[in-house]
Amino acid sequence: MPRASTRTIDPALDAAALLRRVGFFGLFVILPVLAQVARRAAVILAPIAVVLLIIAGAIDRRQRPVALALRRLLTAPAFLAGMLVVFWSALSLAWTPFLGPANERLANLVATILLALAAYLVLPDRMRSANLYLLPLGITAGAIVAIILGVFGAHIAPGAEDDGALDRGLVLLILLVWPAVGWLRSRHRDREATVVALLVAVALTVQPDATQIAALATGAVAFALTSFRPKLGTALTAWICAGLLAAAPLLPFLARPLTAAAFGALSPAALSLKSWQRVVTSEPVRLVTGHGFETALRGRLVGLVPVNAPTTALFEFWYELGIVGAFAAAFALFVAIRRAGDDAPALVPGAMACFASAFTVACLGVGLTTVWWLATLALAIMVFVAVERGQFRTRRPKVAKLRRLRDDGSADPVAG
Repeated sequence: MPRASTRTIDPALDAAALLRRVGFFGLFVILPVLAQVARRAAVILAPIAVVLLIIAGAIDRRQRPVALALRRLLTAPAFLAGMLVVFWSALSLAWTPFLGPANERLANLVATILLALAAYLVLPDRMRSANLYLLPLGITAGAIVAIILGVFGAHIAPGAEDDGALDRGLVLLILLVWPAVGWLRSRHRDREATVVALLVAVALTVQPDATQIAALATGAVAFALTSFRPKLGTALTAWICAGLLAAAPLLPFLARPLTAAAFGALSPAALSLKSWQRVVTSEPVRLVTGHGFETALRGRLVGLVPVNAPTTALFEFWYELGIVGAFAAAFALFVAIRRAGDDAPALVPGAMACFASAFTVACLGVGLTTVWWLATLALAIMVFVAVERGQFRTRRPKVAKLRRLRDDGSADPVAG
């Protein structure tokens, strides 16, 4: 007589599994595709998906104990340094000349952090492989849509280039392709990982953008180096990213002669660095306190900041938050990079590539607290956490071993 199944039907658990699958489908599949055509896709869709994950977690409670997760998070040096950046940003409201816009931008920053924190707390302790395989599927679909829009965009959606949705969508693909590649490689699917990465690379070539190509290329170099020398790749990524942020005020003095020699003293890049030099030397005291939150963007409109000053995170961190905010952010970045992937060595190359790509995008053309950029970063972090929690088993146990465990009565037929 066959042994009766011990599995019981629980509609609540089935509903939680369905909600979680829908949430991950929205984040991993719909969002990469929709981001190619909708500018605010990440800002709108990500909170909806996180709410579904929260509801699923409240039903089946498959996430880690909240108290333990919060305790680990609140004692992490990188998180504490990041909270110092947020606290200093809030304190800088006392001397910012644009209090109203600064309050709004700070509220967006805090809301994004809370959303990412909620997603971190409700992610299951063990991620199902079926949910994580949605990620490379979504990246592939998003890349194909981007290629079609890049080739036929003028006929499909006239004026889409001016909307900027495709540029933001490609940035999302650049960041999320690395956890997708890391997941596939951890499951020994190297050919599929290569195909996904190549599709994203092709998507960038049909509508070339120097920042996006540089970001993907930098990530690829970090990935290759860390794959062969994990410790060296991690150390170089951490020191370069944190070092550039900490020493940003010195960069215009070092880079301007080289830029002038290569492109001419009157080139836009050289003049932008000259404006940065003037900002550093004209108010050295402000290097300590900064000018206050939101001044780098709003100051251009009223003449406080030169119009041709850089629009990068390196300039804006120092201009708005000074040495306190910049050093705290550099320390948080350094510790986070060194800590990334310690629990899952197979993901370290992808994590370093994602850090390098994101830092390149921030250095070459994205402001400090643009809402869509913050949402994209939060999504990339959440995806990497999810992929890391899917590493609890790297290979399927043999059938004979499963039968032996079942006959001994030591196997739980519901587990896994």
